[in-house]
Amino acid sequence: MPDLRDQLDFAIATAQEAGRLTLGYFQADLATEFKEDLSPVTIADRKAEERIRLRIESRYPGHGMVGEEFGESSAGASHRWLIDPIDGTRAFVRGVPLYAVLLALEVDGRVEVGVADFPALGETLWAARGEGCYWNGRRCRVRDTGSLRESVVAFTGAASFARHGREEVWQRFQRLTSYQAGWSDAYGHALVASGRLELMLDPVMNPWDCGPFPVLLEEAGGYFGNWSGERTIYGGEALSTTSLLLAEVLAQIDEASQAQG
Repeated sequence: MPDLRDQLDFAIATAQEAGRLTLGYFQADLATEFKEDLSPVTIADRKAEERIRLRIESRYPGHGMVGEEFGESSAGASHRWLIDPIDGTRAFVRGVPLYAVLLALEVDGRVEVGVADFPALGETLWAARGEGCYWNGRRCRVRDTGSLRESVVAFTGAASFARHGREEVWQRFQRLTSYQAGWSDAYGHALVASGRLELMLDPVMNPWDCGPFPVLLEEAGGYFGNWSGERTIYGGEALSTTSLLLAEVLAQIDEASQAQG
């Protein structure tokens, strides 16, 4: 679809431009503030979101936006951009290169275009509905691993599972998988989409923190959604995995949740 391709090209260019802006602040002596939820924020977050918003307003003045730092504008628009200028700010402020610029376009409530740019790694993943998923210009797909025993699971912070009442789920997947890789944020979901690991678990999630991933994972042959099997960015939690493992993953989550009560 020509419109989606144009919007995808715009999203890639915009995310990468914002990513280059963040690199000017990366591994620098940067002041860090803390929001009400105790998540960190810096001038780099705000400047990157401002840049993205200016580009969207100029190119698509009728589109809505919702971003982590500046909230929602043009509520009710059929086309809405989801913006996370720096996903993984904790990594960013400590000089760890696993942070991302996330940008997605939602059309009538469905994510149709998604870009995840990792400026400090030189990696970009992108997808548009029906056009496939690409990692630095190469078509990519999820892995074809057949069992959890052979799988790698990523997570962001180990303590977050207990804080959100998911400790039993996390304990179970530690036992079931071959390796557990931390400090992942958006990068864990991107690793699943690009076929480098099989599973990413987030016990808490905001829509702007995961906007691109439904279309990225689906176009790569995988799943992104909540822990009940619903493909959504509004579930308050997030799971990325392969289609082959999805049924087993959901069954294990359900059993662990019931055991925890």
